[in-house]
Amino acid sequence: MTSIVPTEVVPPRARRTAEPAAFARPAGPAPLAPRARLLPSLAAVYRAQLSRARVARIPLLFVATFQSVGIMVLMRGVVDGGAEARAVVAGSSVLVVAFVALNMLAQYFGQLRAAGGLDHYATLPVPPAAVVLGAAGAYASFTVPGTVVTAVAGSVLFQLPLTHLWILVAVIPLSGAALAGLGAACGLLAPRQELATLLGQLGMSAALLLGVLPAERLPEPVGWARDLLPSTYGVEALARSFDAHPDWPVVLLDLAVCAAVGVLSLALATWAYRRAAVR
Repeated sequence: MTSIVPTEVVPPRARRTAEPAAFARPAGPAPLAPRARLLPSLAAVYRAQLSRARVARIPLLFVATFQSVGIMVLMRGVVDGGAEARAVVAGSSVLVVAFVALNMLAQYFGQLRAAGGLDHYATLPVPPAAVVLGAAGAYASFTVPGTVVTAVAGSVLFQLPLTHLWILVAVIPLSGAALAGLGAACGLLAPRQELATLLGQLGMSAALLLGVLPAERLPEPVGWARDLLPSTYGVEALARSFDAHPDWPVVLLDLAVCAAVGVLSLALATWAYRRAAVR
């Protein structure tokens, strides 16, 4: 008679411990990828923003340049030459930078915040400074052709020398950084998209009135407001370069102040981005 040996019943917990190592669950969460460095992230954001805004480049350049050249033509009937002509040409040239870097960037970040686009950037492993600097650099890049055309046209219109227009190589990026940081901060700190657009328009109007009009014709309280405008020092540096023998130490001092204001405004924009992204 054959005896039946009962099969040993293995408890479920013991079965799980006997599973092969290949099917075992990991002990903890998988490690995240290292955070991207600032410079590669900045280059990636810059290229993405540049290709995104490329469609609107020609209308932006046309409007900004046509506006500044038209202002110089109107001022030609009031200003004959001298220091006032230099101020008009320099202010109109930097106004192209203000139109794009301040006005358009304020509208862009205001729209991005209202539409929830900041959530997309918050999920990317890129530093906040790369997002702000990349967008600011892309928008400021569009101002280069219009600023050069405006400066050359104004110099011909008011019969100013073209010898030292190479100073635009420093004026455009430094003024663009200062105004772009201010525009990005306005767009990120404004509670509503319409208010961001309004702040951008007011900033561009301030650059128009305080930058294009000669400082000698402004009342003293308005002159104090002019000194607080970031683009003023870029305007002053460009205006001094139209002299036959520019005072280069003073020009370098204006550019240094413009650079310092640009660092502060971009730092403010980075803080505003962090504040808006966590909400």
